Order: sequence, then C-alpha cells, then structure tokens
Amino acid sequence: MTEETASGGEFRFHLQAHDPITGARAGVLHTPQGEVPTPVFMPVGTQGTVKALCQQDLRNADARIILGNTYHLYLRPGERLIAEAGGLHRFTGWDRTILTDSGGFQVHSLAALSKITEEGVVFRSHIDGSSHLFTPEKVIEIEHALGADIIMAFDECTASPCSFDYAKQAGDRTLRWLKRCVDRYDRLGHQSANGSPQALFGIVQGSAYPELRAAFADATVRFDLPGYAVGGTGLGERKADTWTAVETVTSRLPEDRPRYLMGIGLPEDLIDGVARGIDMFDCVVPTRNARNGTVFTRHGRMNFKSAVWARDFSPIDPDCRCYTCQHYSRAYLRHLYHAGEITGLRLATIHSVHFFMDLMREMRSAILAGRFNEWRTGFLSSYRSTSTIN
Repeated sequence: MTEETASGGEFRFHLQAHDPITGARAGVLHTPQGEVPTPVFMPVGTQGTVKALCQQDLRNADARIILGNTYHLYLRPGERLIAEAGGLHRFTGWDRTILTDSGGFQVHSLAALSKITEEGVVFRSHIDGSSHLFTPEKVIEIEHALGADIIMAFDECTASPCSFDYAKQAGDRTLRWLKRCVDRYDRLGHQSANGSPQALFGIVQGSAYPELRAAFADATVRFDLPGYAVGGTGLGERKADTWTAVETVTSRLPEDRPRYLMGIGLPEDLIDGVARGIDMFDCVVPTRNARNGTVFTRHGRMNFKSAVWARDFSPIDPDCRCYTCQHYSRAYLRHLYHAGEITGLRLATIHSVHFFMDLMREMRSAILAGRFNEWRTGFLSSYRSTSTIN
C-alpha cells in the first residue's frame, strides 16, 4: 500500500492503495467541490445535463463528478451566458465536481465539417452551419468561462487505423497545442472566470503505436500537470491495441497524479482499465444504451424491449437498490418503452447509471481490501459481456 499526495491549490490526489497483483489503484481526488473517490466513472452531461436525468437522480446514485463538453456548450447556450450565470455549477444546479472535455473528440467525429491547421481547427456548427475557429488558447478561455473544476487541453484525436506518420504528426501537434494551453492557463491564474480553482489535464495521443505513446507520455509529463489522460482509444482499434496503449502510457505517468481513460465505458472495459492503473473514466454507454432499450445488470446487458419480459413482474435486478428496481417491474419498463413514454427512458437510465456507480464502488472496496483480482475473476465469471439477456 502506498500513500502519496499531489499538491496544487485546492486540488490534491491522495493515492491510498495499490492492488498487490494487478495495477489497480484506489485514491481520492480532492476538488473545490468535494472529494471524488477513485476509481470513478463520470456520467456524460454533454450539454449541461445527463440525458433523461435530473441532478437529484445523479445525487441519489452518489455520482461525485460529471462531464460537460466545451464544443457543445460553446455553441449552445454559449460560454458567456454560462459565466453570467456564475459558471456551470450554478447554471446547471450541480454542486459536485465537473470536468469539461476540450472538444477535440467532437472535432474528430465531425471531420467532414472541420479543417485542422497549426493555428487550430476551423469547423462548421452542426446546428446552423456557422463557421468557428478553435485554437488552444480559445478553448482554455471557453473552459475558463464555463468554470469546470477540471479542464482538458485541446488535442488532435486521430481515427483508427491511421498511419504511423499521421499519428506522429497529430501527436506532435497535440504537444505544441498543449504548450499553448498551458501558457494561457498560467496567464488566467489557474482559475475560472468566477475565481474558483481549475486543474488542467494533458492528453496523451499516439494511436496504436507504443513507441509514439511512450514518447508523447514522457513529453506530456514534463509539463507537470495536475492530471493526465489517455486519449484516442475506443475508436475502432483492436482491444489488444487499446490495452497496449494504456499500459505503455500508465507505466510512464507519475504515481501521484490521477489517470483518465477517455471515452471507454463497457463494464468489462472499466474493469480491465482499472486493472491497468486507470483512475477515471467517462462514456455515454450506460445512458445511450438505456435510452435505446438496453440496461446493464450483473449478468450482462438486458434488452428490456423483448417480449419475454411482457409478464415478468420482477425488477430489472432484485439485488439492485436503485429507485427503478425498488419500485418498478421489467414488464412495466417494457410497456413504457413500447408506449413511447419518456418515463421509461428515465427509469432505465436511472438503473444503468446506478449500476455503473455501484460497479466502481465495488472495485474500489476490493482494491482497498487487497482482493481486486479475486473480485474481478468472480464478477467476470457471471457477467456475459458478449450477449444480451432477452
């Protein structure tokens, strides 16, 4: 067991334990909005809301941190309006920790509407077609106005597969952009427009090339930032390449800083990520699947649209303590979905977010108890990751 602390204003990461067999870690991220026990999953609230849920639903699941997106909030309602409201916390009514992504992934996913240059990215809004320029400096200024507790540097996210030359070019540019992000972050005093402290995380790119991942990790760490992220995974590469990239990067990151694997979110991937030393995750997996008729349980995914549940009056999961499982049946959830009732989407999302929060809490407890590998083996023996329960 180790105990190390990264200092930095009101941000500290206290590493509490290492699993003796795997690379799993348990810690606490201290932020101005409270403690975030790790490992942690961050529900995605792209536009200032986790779809189908209100903030009290998230508190009931004991979510400690949620994610917002700079690109989307910049376009609508605009960072100036949010700053006028007192920042994202006041605007959204969320009094716990917030992380904002920089918009790099959105630039990648909307490649047909954007053009990357050394200066930044020119893109057309997916809402009205208007033209905009994101530079590293502008992104930091937008995140400064939004007022999140953790802000991400602007990066160039590469598709998979991509050539070695392009991965190197994009990674080198990400490093040059990181220098510009850090310079603007320093000028703004490491705080938001409303005066609250902000922690800037750097992102390590490099696609599926271990030598690039290693070089870019080393270069990113030299900036001595409050935290680091592994970017550019889960974009179509082989799973083995994902974990090679993660292992290469985490082996070169400082022990006393939080490690964030961006955009990865299937339960089995969260477990495998934790086993490789990752502390933070985000993904739309639980919420998007719930809205489309699939929830997550300890035995795998369950398609609640299926006719097999039409007369099943048991809860989604008899052992789950979420509001949905305590009050409603599979038959009712199926009925709401087929009737087109929005309540069904909300109830399904409540369950899946609660499941993900419970999953992370169980992993944390197992790490602290020195039995993570045993817990992992037991969980995966009953969890069917490749099939859906119908």
